[in-house]
This record gives sequence, C-alpha cells and structure tokens, in this order.
Amino acid sequence: MKNQKTKECHFCVNNLEVDYKDVRTLRKFINFYMKILPGKRTGVCAWHQRKLATAVKRARVMALLAATHK
Repeated sequence: MKNQKTKECHFCVNNLEVDYKDVRTLRKFINFYMKILPGKRTGVCAWHQRKLATAVKRARVMALLAATHK
C-alpha cells in the first residue's frame, strides 16, 4: 500500500455547483469515449458524483456533449 494523499472533491474545494451548461468543467470528468469517470479516479465526493452524472446526461440530451467520440 502506498501512502497517497486522498483526492479532494473539485466542487467542494472550489465551492462550485454542478451545472449541465458548463461543458468545459464536465469534460474533465469524462474520458475519450465520453464515459463518465468514477469518483474514485476523479476524487469527486459521492454527492457531487451523483449530480455530475445527472448533469452529463442532461448535457448529452441537450446536445452540448456528444454521446460518443465519433
């Protein structure tokens, strides 16, 4: 086991709200294939991870984010 510093939630630290219209922020939490990254990898807390998943899905419906990478 490594002694790694735990990641802090991006939204809690910066006092931000998760917004489906903020595509620049949402892109940080999806991979090349447009899949939502897990909170364990990004360091987002569980509460914001649920909000983030909903925001990404809404952005896809509104065509702000592509559903796939092609």
